[in-house]
Order: sequence, then C-alpha cells, then structure tokens
Amino acid sequence: MRPATGEQYELDFGDLSATIVQVGAGIRSLRFGESDLTEPYPAEEQPPSACGIVLVPWPNRVADGRWVHEGQPRQLDLTEPAKRNAIHGLLRRRPYELVERTDSVVTQAATIYPEPGYPFLLDTAVTHELHTEGLQVSHVVTNVGDEAAPVAVGAHPYLRIADVPPEQLTVTVAARTRFEVDARSNVTDELPVEGTPFDLSGGRRVSDLDLDTGFAELPAGPVEHVLAADDGRQVVLWGDEAFRYVQVFTHRSFATKPGGVALAIEPMTAPADAFNSGRGLRWLAPGETWTVSWGIRPDGFGGEAYLASWG
Repeated sequence: MRPATGEQYELDFGDLSATIVQVGAGIRSLRFGESDLTEPYPAEEQPPSACGIVLVPWPNRVADGRWVHEGQPRQLDLTEPAKRNAIHGLLRRRPYELVERTDSVVTQAATIYPEPGYPFLLDTAVTHELHTEGLQVSHVVTNVGDEAAPVAVGAHPYLRIADVPPEQLTVTVAARTRFEVDARSNVTDELPVEGTPFDLSGGRRVSDLDLDTGFAELPAGPVEHVLAADDGRQVVLWGDEAFRYVQVFTHRSFATKPGGVALAIEPMTAPADAFNSGRGLRWLAPGETWTVSWGIRPDGFGGEAYLASWG
C-alpha cells in the first residue's frame, strides 16, 4: 500500500536519522540513535495535527480567511471550518516534487499557483539536511509572478526526548510578549509575559502548561528554544533571524498519544493573521528569492561519543 504521505525519504548521518515525506514536505521521524527527537507517526497515516509539515505562504490562522489586498477583499478557503479560519498555508496536503537526494539531504519543491484568496505565483523549495549540528531545514521562496506577493514561512514539529513523557520535560522559550486569542484562536491582543504563567524564559514543566499560544519579541539574532529532560538531555529548536515568532502548543488529544501530551514548538516568520496585521510579512518583488532556515539539534545525548559519531 502506498503511504498516505507519498514518498518516504530516509536520511542518515552518523547517529542521526530522519524520515521526510512527500506530502507537505514533513518530518515523519527524527532520531538520534534509538531516541526519538520528534513525535513519529505511522507511514500509513496522515500527519496527526499537522505533525512536522511546512506552513507556507502563511503559518497559523487568517481570521475568517479574509484579508484585503490593494483595496480588494480576498477570501481564502476555510481549512479550519470548525473555527471558520484559513490555517497553515496552501501546501500542507499537497505533494512536493523531488529535486535532489543524497544519503543525508533531500530537497523537494512545490509551486503555489494563483487562486481567488491568494492571486500570486510562487516557486517554493525545502531542504532537509542532517549534519554535525543536527537537522537543518532551509526554505527557498521565489516570486515567479508579475506582482509583489506577501509571504511567511513556518513549520509544525512536535518535539520529544526519547521515551521520557513530555509532561516530565521542561520547555524554555525566550519571548517577552504573547498573543491573546478569542474562542476561535484569533488574535485579540498582545501582552507582556513577565510575571505571568506565560513566561517560559526561565523554563516551565510541560505538565504545568496548557498552551496554544503565539509568542513574540524574541531576542535579537538567531534564537533557540529548548526542551530539556532532568538527566541533561536537550532538544534545541533554533531559527535564523527571520524566525521572530513561535507558537507553543501542548496538545492533549494528539492521535498517537492517547492520554498524554504532545508538545509542538512551531517556528514562524510571521504571527497569526499576518495578512491583516502586516506584521512579519515579507513582500517578495517579482523575481525575488527569499531563503530562511531553522533546525533541531540534540544536546547531551552522548558527550564525546556523540561528536565522534561524525568524526
């Protein structure tokens, strides 16, 4: 039977291994040795709750799927019908085409064609590469249309550390503000986190959190978010200077974890509803290309042996 996510690209580099899929260019698994670094799911299933997929040309939600471009109302398909929102871009369920593959690298490409709610033409590519620093994911977006196009990029990995229940892990996110939302998960305000239960800068136990929350005002330069076990092992999610926002989601109904928690840490170049707020949007001129990168790095999984595995 053909997998629900299309082709499965197995990558290996030293003790690192990953399975990258064709549909949504997602991460189906990432491991260091026998230790899962992301939540895996079976090949015969679709990604549960957007697990591991690429979010482009916008992450998160556009309220009611409505926005205005040069005075003209635009209506995106409502892909989150229960909340009447457009969510996670236009490629989450589309197959990518293979561009290049080696033992440790795979590049896939997909075109975003004009449609009523998004009348722009973009070529996109995503490269997943295993190397000495872990997994690096690089996104390339090129405007091949004839007018400037608004673009944002995100991803939806669920992190874990081997067989440690996520509830027993500690998450650290260095953000100074968070977005308050209504019952439909649409942004209503931006508030400081200092002195509140939303302050993750000093590390918080996942069991104490109930979040589906966007954060902003991250430190300058490349940023790191950390998921840590008590024994010193860590999974670090980093993003380059473009990833100025992050969503943290403590998912308590994740399909493959009945009764447990799956923790998503979602790097984003723009927050929810950016098509309306304009915040974080990159307007690509015709012919312009934009490249951004993020990644996942295991720390403390073997000390000198860990480094020697790539010697």
